[in-house]
Amino acid sequence: MTKTTVTKLLLAGAASLLALAGANAQTKLKWAHVYETSEPFHTESVWAAQEFAKRTNNKYQIEVFPASQLGKETDINQGLSLGSVDIIISGSSFAARSFPPIGVTYYPFTFRDADHLLAYTKSDIYKELTKGYEDKTGHVITATTYYGVRHTTSNRPFKSCAEMKGLKIRVPDVPAYLAMPRSCGANTTPIAFAEVYLALQNGTVEAQENPLTTIEAKKFYEVQKHIVLTGHIVDHLNTIVAKGTWAKFSDEDRKTWIAVSQEAAARATRQIQASEQKLVQFFKDKGLTVTEIDRKEYLDAVFKNTTFEQFGYRKADWERIQAIK
Repeated sequence: MTKTTVTKLLLAGAASLLALAGANAQTKLKWAHVYETSEPFHTESVWAAQEFAKRTNNKYQIEVFPASQLGKETDINQGLSLGSVDIIISGSSFAARSFPPIGVTYYPFTFRDADHLLAYTKSDIYKELTKGYEDKTGHVITATTYYGVRHTTSNRPFKSCAEMKGLKIRVPDVPAYLAMPRSCGANTTPIAFAEVYLALQNGTVEAQENPLTTIEAKKFYEVQKHIVLTGHIVDHLNTIVAKGTWAKFSDEDRKTWIAVSQEAAARATRQIQASEQKLVQFFKDKGLTVTEIDRKEYLDAVFKNTTFEQFGYRKADWERIQAIK
């Protein structure tokens, strides 16, 4: 074998190795959210990351960053455009900062229950609102997960809207979240999600609002005496892929991701619904009082003190959601 032949063979082998390395090279992606590792929003995200890798022959490696490791919810939403994150789980209330109409789902008492919300995610108005967000930002909403019905915990007992007057309550710094407590005269305070437990413990605030599953996961029941089933918002979380990341996906990758993210959302939704059914008794067993409210009284107060337009919402969208069976 001549020296020239050996050289050619070596070069061919090197080229083959480089091609193989290129074929096997993984694209690393960052997926961020603010929820605890014990919650379905995290466990099912990890499942989806692994499943996406499996279905794309390990073309992608997704690392999931829970519990605000890459920043608060505002930060990770901004990160989609800055390129610091590729995928996030976040509420439509934050998406509404870029495209206000999508936040209409957070207008208090919009949804009757979880089934109403899930029916909405299959409706034309859902498709129109998510497309509006995508057209505005370039980021793509690929799935929506039921988060739970938001209720209120407090160290001061109350049952009526009027009895909330002066209540120091932590509420996310999002207009729609503020609507119900402010309509009832409460003093709202925005505190980072990761700092709420300490704020309740040291008396910075005396109340907060979240789904029962979050109240349990964050152990707020350890520093609160009462749970009031205000049910003011039937909450949900969107799985959102950054514009730049989506542009890198092939059509096949996009189809695969949509399927995986929607399967993960359905899995998490089922777990949340099952947990909610058990938690009222769990909190009673922990010594908390659990109180129901007159929903109409609270809704009347919200209608009296707020308008859809002040949030950038469209009443016509709200009415279409109300009509969903």
